[in-house]
Amino acid sequence: MPVPPDETPTGLVRRARKIDRALAERYPDARCELDFDSPFELLVVTVLSAQTTDKRVNAVRPTLFAAYPDAAAMAAADRERLEEIIGPLGFFRAKTESLLKLSAALVEEHGGQVPPRLVDLVKLPGVGRKTANVVLGNAFGVPGITVDTHFGRLSRRFGLTDETDPVKVEHAVGALFPRRDWTMLSHHLIWHGRRICHAQKPACGACPVARWCPAYGEGPTDPVAAAALVKTEGRA
Repeated sequence: MPVPPDETPTGLVRRARKIDRALAERYPDARCELDFDSPFELLVVTVLSAQTTDKRVNAVRPTLFAAYPDAAAMAAADRERLEEIIGPLGFFRAKTESLLKLSAALVEEHGGQVPPRLVDLVKLPGVGRKTANVVLGNAFGVPGITVDTHFGRLSRRFGLTDETDPVKVEHAVGALFPRRDWTMLSHHLIWHGRRICHAQKPACGACPVARWCPAYGEGPTDPVAAAALVKTEGRA
């Protein structure tokens, strides 16, 4: 059902929250799909997840943190050994450089600890708002919206915002929800984007929020055809 062109701001808020509630029911186990045991680990694996899959990052994680369990150890890492460990992730030279600089900054500026504030996190080498919000929301319990490609795409498909700049998307969508819901909202949209609302061919006929989506029909609406497109896992 297309969104009425005269949808009021209140109507938008109500529709947005209906979508989130439906996605929460569909994905009761929604969470960060990167494995981690500490804020430092989450920060590192989030940096490593760029242009690769969570599954691949999770596969190298045990070896990586067995060798370099904290910022001090990673800052002093042998470059060739670090490159060897993260080699399967691609762009390993650039990512090695990022990890060395990031770890050194944590040691020099924060005593080796990951700071629990957005303003401090985004000053670290290689850390933008997306990575910072992942760490804040999942390691520190500080609400944050993670605008990755899935979140941005679904926000526009759902008609929650027309913005394309990630920071503007973050603020526009965040204004529709209580701050306490921001982290789980991020998980809900990202999980839905990875499993059903694909970029090229969304599984519209299997979508739990189809009734509130103005983009319904961009993909197959037949339930059988749509079901064939549904992925049971995220970034495999």
